[in-house]
Amino acid sequence: MKKSIVVGLHIGFWLCYLVLTIVLVVLSLRGEDNNAIVAETTERVLYFTVIPSVICYYLFYFLVFPKIREKKFVLTITYALLFAIGSSLIGNLLIYIFLGLESLTEREESIMVGIAFSSFVCLATGIVALITKGFITWYEELKLKEELKQKNHEMEMALVKSQLDPHFLFNTLNNIDILILKDATEASKYLNKLSDIMRFMLFETKADKILLSKEIEYIEKYIALQKIRTANSSYVNFGITGSPNGKTIAPMVFLPFIENAFKHTTNKKLDDAITIRIAIDKEIVKFDCINKFNPNRKIRQENSGLGNTLIEKRLNLLYPEKHTLEVEKGKEQYSVRLTIVQ
Repeated sequence: MKKSIVVGLHIGFWLCYLVLTIVLVVLSLRGEDNNAIVAETTERVLYFTVIPSVICYYLFYFLVFPKIREKKFVLTITYALLFAIGSSLIGNLLIYIFLGLESLTEREESIMVGIAFSSFVCLATGIVALITKGFITWYEELKLKEELKQKNHEMEMALVKSQLDPHFLFNTLNNIDILILKDATEASKYLNKLSDIMRFMLFETKADKILLSKEIEYIEKYIALQKIRTANSSYVNFGITGSPNGKTIAPMVFLPFIENAFKHTTNKKLDDAITIRIAIDKEIVKFDCINKFNPNRKIRQENSGLGNTLIEKRLNLLYPEKHTLEVEKGKEQYSVRLTIVQ
């Protein structure tokens, strides 16, 4: 909580306290014409109630509240009583110093009652201090939790982005090196695509949302680079229905599924070994990714990639209650359907 707001809370309380005290003094002196009595009564209230209340308020605020936080309740009660009674005695001492001994002794029978009353007022003021400090502490802790949650969210998102298959870049560079010897012009085109992808990963992914058309363009380039590794041009079937114009999406939200599809597809000679579909209908974007695999063939682990748990966690952070993810693993086919509501 901002310091100015905390100061404002304190000032507001004391203004209310003083207004209430003045009202009570005025009511108690209603009809009294003796200015000396009015002045003495006002001083008595100041020394016997107001000043002790101020002392007790901040003793509770700074010393009693920490004991409550430490759950030292016996010590809390002990401190509370000592501070309330001590503040009241300070009030009596001030009356003695400024108003004289006769102000205390002219009604000796009422001294204990006065101390008890002053102690009660101090105790009540101290309780208000605890409530105020408790509210400020609760608000600051709530704000801190939100800040930590946000930082944790940002770290998780950064972690997810950092785990997006760096081996793909190195493998693609190796493939382009080989292609340069065969067809330099074609190799140049693929090198430009790779450059665009790297630029996309470095800069575009920093945004919370990007244009869906940009995401699709990135996917198309990614698929083109993956297809360098096979002579089968029908290896991947990629299609889009609907218009992406004006639509936005979280960057690289589909890529982990596409990466996994390429990683786990064992036979690149098959037509439509990987089928990818993106359907856009008003506020709904549907993504389907299906890949064929040989269950008897082991996959060489080039990198850890993103597991479904981490992918789902990212989706929950990006689209809480605005997405559905359906994953189905068949005998020789693996399919993913992600539906996002904008």
